[in-house]
Amino acid sequence: MDSQTPNTSLQRLQNVEKRIVRVLELAGGVMDELCNPSGPRKEFLSSHCGEFMQLIKDIQVTLRDEIKSACEYRPFEKCDYISRISNEICCEKLEYVIAQLDGMKETIDEYHNAV
Repeated sequence: MDSQTPNTSLQRLQNVEKRIVRVLELAGGVMDELCNPSGPRKEFLSSHCGEFMQLIKDIQVTLRDEIKSACEYRPFEKCDYISRISNEICCEKLEYVIAQLDGMKETIDEYHNAV
């Protein structure tokens, strides 16, 4: 990839993948430095940790943007599945309420017949 800004989703995700690899390299470098028998070098740890945090932030921003743009793309926006399921649930609720009302009516009728 050249110095241009990535212009497709795939290019941006490939860039994220490269950043993730770099993050892992940085983490490995820090672990190696911490295991150094002469002790870790403060400037080395500081620069690696700073780059690590910046890359993590960049990755989060890019992934958030990619997820947002993917959510804006709705190939099934004319799909009526959600409305059909909502209607079926409402019908089931109404049938339940009707059954409860019928039960209450029977109880009232039995009470009036007994009196």
